[in-house]
Amino acid sequence: MKYSKAQLIKYRFDKAKEILKDAEILMENERWNSSANRLYYACFYAISAYLAHKGLRAITHSGLKSCFNNELVRPGKVSIADGKIFNKLFLLRHEADYEDFFQPDANTVIFLLPKVKELILKIENFTYNMTQFIGLTNFQYVPNICHFRGNHQFVLEA
Repeated sequence: MKYSKAQLIKYRFDKAKEILKDAEILMENERWNSSANRLYYACFYAISAYLAHKGLRAITHSGLKSCFNNELVRPGKVSIADGKIFNKLFLLRHEADYEDFFQPDANTVIFLLPKVKELILKIENFTYNMTQFIGLTNFQYVPNICHFRGNHQFVLEA
């Protein structure tokens, strides 16, 4: 089934917000590992929504991080501090998922929650302000792929 670009972007932002609520529930239950994971994925979906708006799609987590830095941080659409927040989440998620006996610090996860909320809101506001300008609902989503190899990002036509 084909979806419009607008439908895909809305779906991804809705998913980001749903996952963010999951992170809050996990925090209430002191599930720091899982809540750090959910904070990362909330950002992941928001960034993916922005990339869809740009006609890009990351196929790996490293590719998404690279696209985030190249498309949002470097041009100044989000701050360097926001970039550091996402990069911290990227590392936390990786350690939480793959390192035995790793437990994120509760204070770190609690600190990240409002930062993640703010970052998602910034990305969403920026994306929707841009989409209104270009009349997004008239386009079908056909992604380019962001590949990440070492320190280089390659964008290939779909």
